[in-house]
Amino acid sequence: MALASIFEKIVGTDAGIAFMAYDGSKAGPDGADVTLEVKSPIAVAYLAQAPGELGLARAYVSGHIDVHGDLYTLLDRMWNITTNDLTPAEKVAAVRSLGLKPLLMRVPVPPQEVRTSALARLGSRHAKQRDAEAIHHHYDVSNRFYSWVLGPSMAYTCATFPSEDATLEEAQFAKFDLVARKLGLREGMRLLDVGCGWGGMVIHAAQHYGVKALGVTLSRQQAEYAQKAIAEAGLQDLAEVRHMDYRDVTESDFDAVSSIGLTEHIGKDNLPAYFGFLNGKLKPGGRLLNHCITRPTGKEKTFNKGGFINRYVFPDGELESVGYLVRQMEDNGFEIRHEENLREHYAKTLSHWCDNLDANWEDAVQEVGMGTARVWALYMAGCIVGFERNKIQLHQVLGVKLDDQGRSGMPLRPSRDWP
Repeated sequence: MALASIFEKIVGTDAGIAFMAYDGSKAGPDGADVTLEVKSPIAVAYLAQAPGELGLARAYVSGHIDVHGDLYTLLDRMWNITTNDLTPAEKVAAVRSLGLKPLLMRVPVPPQEVRTSALARLGSRHAKQRDAEAIHHHYDVSNRFYSWVLGPSMAYTCATFPSEDATLEEAQFAKFDLVARKLGLREGMRLLDVGCGWGGMVIHAAQHYGVKALGVTLSRQQAEYAQKAIAEAGLQDLAEVRHMDYRDVTESDFDAVSSIGLTEHIGKDNLPAYFGFLNGKLKPGGRLLNHCITRPTGKEKTFNKGGFINRYVFPDGELESVGYLVRQMEDNGFEIRHEENLREHYAKTLSHWCDNLDANWEDAVQEVGMGTARVWALYMAGCIVGFERNKIQLHQVLGVKLDDQGRSGMPLRPSRDWP
């Protein structure tokens, strides 16, 4: 069986994908708008030794597989395809065609892949030193690279689009303002923003609401960027960003806490301590807005050790269902007052980021290298499919810390609509 035909068997003849292989074989429809090219035996070795998404990712990141056409289109058409779709006879035929060499060939893992053994030397999952290394791996790529992908807002979390034709910058402003309104921010309040990224929420709260805001991040590059942005905006009296673990914040009696994109890095076993810690930082009547990616149900695995995302993008990342998160918030001092799913907004956000990366591709490759640029292209395009197909979701959950009399301090209805 020719190599291209093996891929066509896996994907199916009606997927609209063409295939090319180094052995000269071709398969798939003529004139297809997307072509997958297998460029060398090393690609086959990666796939044979790690069947599924990890092997495919290794081959693509290392340049032994190429995609001609739109990567999102390819992934969208292949989103539920696995080698399990081959019949036993087809699998035997594929093995006979390929021989044992791909299974025995020693191929190096791309340098962009996190070595689990290296992380293990830093302690158990979510130990402070190990968390710092995991954050460094993903967020300390290059501030210049992130500026090309994220745009001027430098907001690396789901935006909220007020309309279909809203720009990314308008949508990121709307997201920060939505968080501010849910938290009921007013001049003179104190805000703690954990996992603050490049300081977007801290700056927004200080600039537009007169709030004294403290942000913390484990990424040194993010902290340095945010500190400079605060100074340039003349907000030093109100806004501060520190390079530190949120668990080392000593101040308390905050009026509000925002956690935008941090919970994914906390770990299931640590969620009670996480929400308990944030509750302890708040005054009675203080609010927490927790914004994070989730699983669609409680049935999926929260941690995929061998998955592409965990090996290349978010080491040690864990995703829970929103129901589980709500229960942990409730059990650790919060009354839930509002919840919403923004998964369609994240698909749109990622689409803008993909467009930005495409527009700056040559500069991005020069800045971080082809392998890292390919990791980002694959990760973001795949996540669009995930949000669109309801494989992952994005939830905002608003909780309040009641006072000793059970009072929330919440208005009967918001003064302005939240959506």
